[in-house]
Amino acid sequence: MDLSASLNLALPELILAISVLGIVVYGALRGNKSAFTVNALSGAALIAAAFAAAFGSHGSGFSGSFISDGVAVYAKVFIYIVAVAIIVLSKGYFDRLNQTKFEFPILILLATLGMSMMVSAGDLIALYVGLELQSLSAYILAAFRRDDPKGSEAGLKYFVLGSLASGLLLYGASLIYGFTGSMNFEAIAEALKVNTEVGVIFGLVFLISGLAFKISAAPFHMWTPDVYEGAPTPVVAFFAGVPKFAALVLFARVLTDTFADLYSQWSQVILLLATLSFLVGALGGLMQKDIKRLLAYSSIANMGYALLALAAGTGYGVQALLLFMVLYTIDTTGLFSAQMALSRKGVPLTRIDQLAGLSKVSMPITIAITLLCLSVLGMPPFSGFWAKVFVFGAAIEAGHWVFAAIGLVASVVAAFYYLRIIKLMWFDGGAEEIDAAPAATKWILYASAAFAFPLSAFALIWLYPLAENAIKSFGLN
Repeated sequence: MDLSASLNLALPELILAISVLGIVVYGALRGNKSAFTVNALSGAALIAAAFAAAFGSHGSGFSGSFISDGVAVYAKVFIYIVAVAIIVLSKGYFDRLNQTKFEFPILILLATLGMSMMVSAGDLIALYVGLELQSLSAYILAAFRRDDPKGSEAGLKYFVLGSLASGLLLYGASLIYGFTGSMNFEAIAEALKVNTEVGVIFGLVFLISGLAFKISAAPFHMWTPDVYEGAPTPVVAFFAGVPKFAALVLFARVLTDTFADLYSQWSQVILLLATLSFLVGALGGLMQKDIKRLLAYSSIANMGYALLALAAGTGYGVQALLLFMVLYTIDTTGLFSAQMALSRKGVPLTRIDQLAGLSKVSMPITIAITLLCLSVLGMPPFSGFWAKVFVFGAAIEAGHWVFAAIGLVASVVAAFYYLRIIKLMWFDGGAEEIDAAPAATKWILYASAAFAFPLSAFALIWLYPLAENAIKSFGLN
């Protein structure tokens, strides 16, 4: 494929990269006075990239290092949309704290560009470059509030542990290259059909470990509660969804496509990670008093369900993964929107006990939070229930019914801390008046709650065929 055709495939990434360069110059010249314009330009760039991805061509470019297929397009469009929502949420959050800075949306654009490269990676170099672009932006975002000790601690912890995970991933990639003689995913798959060296399996384990850190799967979850607690809430809302979605799509491409012949080896590792994530997430969340730390453990548990779908190693498993991550990301974005909507006398509500009696002072927000909590815990007929049905169905179809049963038990245990929040809001007293929430924050919260229920059926009717068409490019049964 010639250069022009390759550039056409990468049009969404080109739009983001060129937009970042122009917006950085504008922001540097105008300073923080440009924050509103920078937000608007960043949102416009993401929307343009989403259209370019949705209506662009499919194929492989840049000597096979870049892939634009159904799964990549599905992931990119959703990632871009959520990134726009995060930029909108950040304006109300930082305006309330008088800490608006023009750099925030630029960092979101850079992280999104890295994720876009991740889901289209066709070789180990593209995988690593995309992952590091996203990670370096994420480290800065975690410590965005430099004057906040917890924020600085969150950024430092994330950077140190992230560097270790990147080292593991890079070492695994070097082993795979050394034993197969290629970095291209298709060439690696062909080499494995001829001969499978033990070193390749070791390399794959290191690669899985590095990617498991990026999605906060246990036992590589140690950064998650502290970073969630210390980072600004819009940043945490961003971390909780789309970077993990991008990493899981990369997981699926590497494991079910490139290393399909080693399924019996890598599936055991993935099932172990899923089981540990179930247990750590469900049990760890029971002891939390901080809202963001609670959502951190909820995220760990939910990554276990995503990995369970991936462990099936089938087309239906990848489809379940795509559906689960979209529905989960909508729910978690809504829950973080709720936290950004809640404050008293200019101070954000951070503890679970501060939600007591919320129904007496803000019924609409209480109803929205209730719907989202019921969805995340998997209560029928909410969207989270159907997401887990797809995951458990894929696992059982692949013969992993024992692990599906463990996940179901963990889901029941985790339901306790969501039901506790609902009980506090509706039945406990001690309510105090809350500040008026930013309008955009409330509407994103209400839209997320509507997708959880009652629009969940509409969402599934729309998303299911999209995910089904997307996985055809993987060639899985």
